[in-house]
Amino acid sequence: MFGYVTVNEPELRIREYHLYRSYYCGMCMDLKDQYGQSGRMTLSYDTVFLALLLTSLYEPAETQRSVRCVVHPLEKHPTRQNTFTRYAADMNIILSYYSCVDDWNDEKEMKKKLMANALRGKCEAAGRLYPEKAKLIKEKLDQLHELENQSRTDAASSGSPSLLLDEAGGIFGDLMAEVFDYQHDTWGPALRQVGYYLGKFIYILDAYDDLEKDRASGSFNPLAAMHEKPGLDDYVQGLLTMTISSCTAAFETLPIVENIDILRNILYSGIWCKFDQKRMKRAQETAPSSVSRERTAQDE
Repeated sequence: MFGYVTVNEPELRIREYHLYRSYYCGMCMDLKDQYGQSGRMTLSYDTVFLALLLTSLYEPAETQRSVRCVVHPLEKHPTRQNTFTRYAADMNIILSYYSCVDDWNDEKEMKKKLMANALRGKCEAAGRLYPEKAKLIKEKLDQLHELENQSRTDAASSGSPSLLLDEAGGIFGDLMAEVFDYQHDTWGPALRQVGYYLGKFIYILDAYDDLEKDRASGSFNPLAAMHEKPGLDDYVQGLLTMTISSCTAAFETLPIVENIDILRNILYSGIWCKFDQKRMKRAQETAPSSVSRERTAQDE
């Protein structure tokens, strides 16, 4: 359920893109330093956004380096690391572990089980650094899993997929609100709103993105009951628009100057890239069948 909160690269200036990549690479180094090579494999654009947001708001001291790594062995590249890239790395490990566990439970994909086993000890280590946040993350994911299991057997829930989607998205939003509220200070309420609505956006978009795959595998998806209804794409786009509007309204109340153009690029443009790609793909897949039905009608 990760990888949606990224930049729209063509819309960034070159300097901004390289600055963004320096935080991305900095988080990658934090994951390697704290959790080894398997830790850095979990790096998510979503938690890079978290690191960049908190860095831009609180403006901590940073360590800047030029390093080589496994991905870039021949040429040094800049990295930026600070308190918030490390915090985001810790949250990334916890979320990645539970994501692998969830994928294993749903799809029984062996590589997810192996990855979960590799991350279990790292998740426990990160949880010891932030016990309250780790506890709430687990509670919310357990609550979400319980709702999803109930929906599989409760016939009544299938009659109101929009309510189910809102409830499930709200649970994931609560989880992300706690992750974004780093230290419960003056800016905590606004950060919680950003995290809540961004989490809800991620959940809805993930359900839309995985709809065909989940139907094929029999995995839970709150949009499954609506998959054949006309206007599904417009319906999801409307939900996403309302959700991200609330997110950006909270974001704009934060006194951020540094990296503001990069953050706005992500929230106003980058997060729509995956939706636009998926919608175009769905349109291409349904177009042949639509043409076939039109020809059949004409023949009759």
